[in-house]
Amino acid sequence: MAKRVIHAPEAAPPGGPYSHAVVAGDFVFLAGATPHRRDRSVVEGPFAEQARATFDNLAAVAAASGASLADAVRVGVYLRDLGDFAEMNELFAEYFGSEPPARTTLQADLPGFAIEVDAVLYRPAESS
Repeated sequence: MAKRVIHAPEAAPPGGPYSHAVVAGDFVFLAGATPHRRDRSVVEGPFAEQARATFDNLAAVAAASGASLADAVRVGVYLRDLGDFAEMNELFAEYFGSEPPARTTLQADLPGFAIEVDAVLYRPAESS
């Protein structure tokens, strides 16, 4: 099984020396997406705007790998303020649909933004 590195030109660039995603076998491992734009600036504004930008970046990376957020089997959500949990849940349902993945949500000391989300997707090789 060879791994394949994914670069997603439609998503904000990685913030460090890591890949947007890596395909390994039937799984796609998506790095943490944040509310950054492609020019690396942070989306300012209320939590919902930051969360949508984050989920949109994650969806762009999934698409670049040949998959979608509907293929997610595990998601990690990191919130600076757990007071945003209910609003995040509403938006999460919009992006992950009626058969949501397993998920962990943690409070995190995020530097200058309100949310980060990573995911593992299952995409059988014969569907690629």
